[in-house]
Amino acid sequence: MQPSAPPFDERLTAPRSWWVICFLLGIACALMLLPLGTLPLLAGLVGGTAASAVVVSSYGSVRIRVVGDALVAGDARIPVSALGEAEVLEAEEARAWRSYKADTRAFMLLRSYIPTAVRVKITDPQDPTPYAYLSTREPQALVAALKAAVRA
Repeated sequence: MQPSAPPFDERLTAPRSWWVICFLLGIACALMLLPLGTLPLLAGLVGGTAASAVVVSSYGSVRIRVVGDALVAGDARIPVSALGEAEVLEAEEARAWRSYKADTRAFMLLRSYIPTAVRVKITDPQDPTPYAYLSTREPQALVAALKAAVRA
């Protein structure tokens, strides 16, 4: 009996500083409504903070998972059988692959506030995508989970 692949599940949450910016946007909305009175000021504070928090939360809710026989990254679901070699990209190499080395046909789950990434080759001949670039805070764990899923 073969052991199951180590689970990998990561949510690429937005940095804490972005939540502070949400509150500052709420204060800016409140100040714009200050001439109208106290109640509009409070409504602007709550509404501006809530609206910006929804935007940050939706941007930071993307997940990368290795489940069963597939790599699920955001909306993409890639079968493990279509994956080739996975490569850990440290900060400088990741920056290069998301800028001047990038292929326009590649699938990129890119979060600029995460310095490390994994580049996984796509070997499916029917798919024109050469590789998947995945920003991740745990690149070694993702590569290990992908290797275990390929072996399983």
